[in-house]
Amino acid sequence: MFLLDEVATRICEAEALTGDVLAEAKRHGFSDRQIAAMRGLSEDTVREVRGAFGIHPVYKTVDTCAAEFAARTPYHYSTYDQENEVRPREREAVIILGAGPNRIGQGIEFDYSCVHAAMSLRDHYETIMVNCNPETVSTDYDISDRLYFEPLTLEDVLEIYRAECAAGPVKGMIVQLGGQTPLSLAADLERAGVPILGTSPRAIDLAEDREEFGKVLEAAHCPAPAHDTAHTPEQVIAVAEKVGYPVLVRPSFVLGGRGMAIINDEPALRDYLASHDSDLLFSRGPLLIDRFLDAAIEIDVDALYDGTELFMGAIMEHIEEAGIHSGDSSCVLPPMTLSARELERITASTEAIARGVGVRGLINIQFALLSDTLYVIEANPRASRTVPFASKATGVQLAKAAALIQVGASIASLREQGMLPATDAREIPEGGSIAVKAAVLPFSRFRTDKGEIVDTMLGPEMRSTGEVMGIDYDFPTAFAKSQLGASTDMPTSGTVFISIADTDKRAIVLPAARMAEMGFTILATSGTASVLRRNGIPARSVRKSSEGRGVDGEPTVVDLINEGLIDMVVNTPQRSAPRNDGYQIRAAAASQDRPAVTTLQAFNAMVQAIEVRMRGSYAVRSLQEWDAIRTEETR
Repeated sequence: MFLLDEVATRICEAEALTGDVLAEAKRHGFSDRQIAAMRGLSEDTVREVRGAFGIHPVYKTVDTCAAEFAARTPYHYSTYDQENEVRPREREAVIILGAGPNRIGQGIEFDYSCVHAAMSLRDHYETIMVNCNPETVSTDYDISDRLYFEPLTLEDVLEIYRAECAAGPVKGMIVQLGGQTPLSLAADLERAGVPILGTSPRAIDLAEDREEFGKVLEAAHCPAPAHDTAHTPEQVIAVAEKVGYPVLVRPSFVLGGRGMAIINDEPALRDYLASHDSDLLFSRGPLLIDRFLDAAIEIDVDALYDGTELFMGAIMEHIEEAGIHSGDSSCVLPPMTLSARELERITASTEAIARGVGVRGLINIQFALLSDTLYVIEANPRASRTVPFASKATGVQLAKAAALIQVGASIASLREQGMLPATDAREIPEGGSIAVKAAVLPFSRFRTDKGEIVDTMLGPEMRSTGEVMGIDYDFPTAFAKSQLGASTDMPTSGTVFISIADTDKRAIVLPAARMAEMGFTILATSGTASVLRRNGIPARSVRKSSEGRGVDGEPTVVDLINEGLIDMVVNTPQRSAPRNDGYQIRAAAASQDRPAVTTLQAFNAMVQAIEVRMRGSYAVRSLQEWDAIRTEETR
């Protein structure tokens, strides 16, 4: 650290940014951005000066043979040295930008798409992978023709492009498959002269720009929730008032819905602004403010578009209502409650949006269905985290097809080659398999900065660290498999505690009655217990945490959970109520590793899954067996 501090001091105090100053800075690992910050310059200026002095990294081969004999593995890392070990090549190359470090919102799902792209392109091009995460499959030795272990920054990617152009012809770069990290580099890469394959950076920005995307939706006759943008904290209150509460607020270009929240009134919005860093909210663009569609059915679509023809890869129905991040919510493929007419509307809207944006490859669109109106929530012209699930559930390798479309193939040609089937997701075959995606949410492993258990209530900001899939011929069995895969302990006997928001009390009756019929003892807060008893369901009232123990020592619900006397918790919070009681209940359930269900839709699905478990065993098949069954059925 002392040496680095000395070098940083010399960079700051140098009279001019000379070649010697830059060379020393680069040899000690300082990035162009860091040098720019120290000198009060722009990163572009530093890059131009460095290029004028001819200061560029060279790439060495990772010695995977411990110097016993010459290593031939195509793994490269950069250094500011003399000899470059990137071998010349004759075939045209395609550079694929990977997903980078795994973190919430940017996980292994995107690496899947990058790997499949390399596999589909290797017969036609040299495949060059850029990724800095050695835990991913994309960094395996047999995936790409050449791998660069480098950060996914503009500086590093531009230097790799320069090195590859010197080694041989380069067709272009794929940024659409690695998630938001490479996607955010697209416009700057294009400005620097890098050819971007597939969907253009302008189309990528068009989907994110509210005003421009609104024009696309208007031309496509696709309604969207009332929305607007705020560029400063001072504008937020007025914009939210105009849009109308409740509102969904989200920063531009963030991973995993970071900073997103559902806000019910002005005081809550002021609390949100006070508790979030302005740099997070406004540094990458305006704060996006949408009218929140309460009680809407959320639908996820993954589709391919080649400029002429649309292929609907998957239409997925979320089990929870709108308002929960797609990475955390469970979803089912094919959809369980959508009619043929609704599928036609979704398909027509998807094609109109893909055409209007200018997609070439994959697009993910999130819809919300409310009162027979199909709203467009957002469109992302890239591979989504649901592509691996959709591909495994249907047997259609969407990422492979997308990569070929990005280098010029058509959907018609891919059908002729057998890569895409004749029919797509808009047609649901009778008697086909049902797949459910469920999130892995290891809440018990995490604590807040105060040492408290993280609240298990789901919302628009992603929290899951993984996902699993259950597949069978019916929804209850598929959902049960998904929950077992996510390590959710579904009880088959014991005691269930239920505390329901007022808006959910009418709909709680049937699932609660079924739990009672299956032999479960039901405990509930006084208001919920009264509703259940009036509907003929035996339910015993217990005290809330805020009420404390009774005069005769009657325990609170939190006491009962901590004593291991409750096997499952159902708690749908009041949106405008104080957080404390519900949080204490959910935190206690997480600490005791008891399932805590926070939406009524998930509770209904859980009841069906518990029935499946109580009936006994069920068949388990590999994905390969499901593919064989699917192939046989289409003959």
